[in-house]
Amino acid sequence: MRVIRPVEHADIAALMQLAGKTGGGLTSLPANEATLAARIERALKTWSGELPKGEQGYVFVLEDSETGEVGGICAIEVAVGLNDPWYNYRVGTLVHASKELNVYNALPTLFLSNDHTGSSELCTLFLDPEWRKEGNGYLLSKSRFMFMAAFRDKFNEKVVAEMRGVIDEHGYSPFWQSLGKRFFLWISAGRIFYAVPGKKRLSPS
Repeated sequence: MRVIRPVEHADIAALMQLAGKTGGGLTSLPANEATLAARIERALKTWSGELPKGEQGYVFVLEDSETGEVGGICAIEVAVGLNDPWYNYRVGTLVHASKELNVYNALPTLFLSNDHTGSSELCTLFLDPEWRKEGNGYLLSKSRFMFMAAFRDKFNEKVVAEMRGVIDEHGYSPFWQSLGKRFFLWISAGRIFYAVPGKKRLSPS
């Protein structure tokens, strides 16, 4: 039987294996044991009520109850941006116009914002490729909504989710190459996590 359960300390090896299969770009599931161990510890402290709202985060795994094998992970952040700024890009329009010059240009523009501060976030959804069958992905994803529906008082009315951007088999990300790397000194995603474990990152929304 496939079950969804809260993450445990003993899952660290399984999470490392999952992280190694993401193909890059899933920044909330880095192949870094210290970062993942800290994530597990934070999840356990969330369950025990030891953390303020801005630090709370639930992490769940998909397990085969007969074999004990873990094949997927999903998570919910209770309220983003209450400790450190939670940035996102808002797609808007910037207009340059002049009647005298007969010029009118409406330009799609990215605006850096903190619009989603305080929102709950659906995140860290990943299923082992070998488990992508028999409705496992549906169960893994929908389990978060079921949990939130059962404990509505723990979460914000506004819920957001980040979608992983396009990245090829060589690790090339058009968004990073065109925009991100112009504002950050770090080139390697791994180095970002070693330097700032658990911190949020910029993402388009």
